[in-house]
Amino acid sequence: MSLDPKLRQDILDSVEAGFEEQIAFTQKLVSFPSTRGGEHAIQDFVFREYKKRGYALDRFAMDRDAILRHPGGSPWSDEHSDAPIVVGIHRPREEKGRSLILQSHLDVVPAGPAGMWESPPFEPRIAGDWMFGRGAADMKAGAAANVFAMDALTRIGLQPAATVTIQSVVEEESTGNGALMAHLRGYQADAVLIPEPEDEMLVRANTGVLWFQVEVSGLPVHVREMETGTNAIDATYRLIAALRELEEAWNARRHEHPYFDDLAHPINLNIGKIEGGDWASSVPCWCRIDCRIAIYPGTSAASAAEDIRGWIAAFAHGDPYLSNHPPQVTFNGFHAEGYALEPGSDAEAVLERAHVAAVGEPLKSFTTPGYLDTRVYALYDRIPALCYGPVSRNVHGFDECVSLSSVKRISGAMALFIAEWCGTEQKS
Repeated sequence: MSLDPKLRQDILDSVEAGFEEQIAFTQKLVSFPSTRGGEHAIQDFVFREYKKRGYALDRFAMDRDAILRHPGGSPWSDEHSDAPIVVGIHRPREEKGRSLILQSHLDVVPAGPAGMWESPPFEPRIAGDWMFGRGAADMKAGAAANVFAMDALTRIGLQPAATVTIQSVVEEESTGNGALMAHLRGYQADAVLIPEPEDEMLVRANTGVLWFQVEVSGLPVHVREMETGTNAIDATYRLIAALRELEEAWNARRHEHPYFDDLAHPINLNIGKIEGGDWASSVPCWCRIDCRIAIYPGTSAASAAEDIRGWIAAFAHGDPYLSNHPPQVTFNGFHAEGYALEPGSDAEAVLERAHVAAVGEPLKSFTTPGYLDTRVYALYDRIPALCYGPVSRNVHGFDECVSLSSVKRISGAMALFIAEWCGTEQKS
């Protein structure tokens, strides 16, 4: 049942009333340099904020063995974060509505050279409608919106009439293991909403992602005799060309996959890091690349990994040197499948009504060729997994920023969604 018009306006007015505080909260989140492995302080801050609001609390570490046993778990290394997962739990006086998970991740990608930013990346700056800073969009504005959408109900004396679990996870940017750990901990609900920066649209489908590392060997000699050696860096360039052929072969199959046939290039291979050699006057005997590639929903991570191994092995077999010194392939991060959100769920209908009321336009959906934590809930809980959030620019780039007016609109839509999906009762 749709919300009463007066209640709907009261909720939107409450979001407006708390928005200055929400901006300050978001700035505080951005000020934490919470790159991978450095999320402990921000998670402690979030824990305290959940506690101030009276939520039941849970803080727990990754269970590496459980993650590795699960088909959605990604390989672990010592570089991955040991920061805890933090969960705040609202429990109603009487469970009358439908339960909900609100999730955000607070790990961010590296900022890169500070000189490429107009202002320091972890000193949030507001210019006009935009808040700048690493993580401002991806996804600390969404993390704040989770908290303040709930606060908007509290401010008018209401609370959800169902269990709402607010989850703050890590490892979204490299494995997806944080959201999976919350799932393994046992947190479940009737729907999940994750406010990633999606330009006020709903994600209809997204790709899975694999990370892998390839090490190529060579034969070192003095450069004056380089024709007698084998340059591992040159061989790696040839290998990259072969991987580009795999990328195009996978893209050519996009018409076989619903929601992807209209995208020109849904499968993107990124050579994200390259290092090799020891001395400018020695033919390098080693080179290592770190790669990321997307996979279609319905493609298992394990089968895609085998395809990659097979493609690299076939390339090496045809190379005079590498046929006897095959490259070493290691899967060292994301090992995650994609998903599609089929239209027609009640959760989507409720979000559409909330969006129209807060934004004033019909809710659009789109397909994104990137990873999202919603895959955990779509694939393993089989619940409506809604990814929907504010307008942003330069995510993962320099001068990342989020539109504050958009944050206000989607915060209003989220508060309306919570009220209708969960129902409301007087604040206890």
